[in-house]
Amino acid sequence: MPDGLGDHGDPGDLDDESDRRHLALEKKRERFVWYYLAYFLFGIHIVAFVMIYAVTHAK
Repeated sequence: MPDGLGDHGDPGDLDDESDRRHLALEKKRERFVWYYLAYFLFGIHIVAFVMIYAVTHAK
C-alpha cells in the first residue's frame, strides 16, 4: 500500500500485538507511579526529620 501500512495478515494478530504493547506501556507507567510515590514519601520523611531536629535543638 502506498501509505506504508501494508498487509499484515490476520487482523487478530494486530489486536494481540496492540494489546501486548498497551499492557507493557501500562505496566511501565504503573511502575513509574510507584517510583514517584516512593520518592515523595521519602522526601516527606526527610522534611519531617529536619523539622523535628530544628524544633528539638531550638534555643
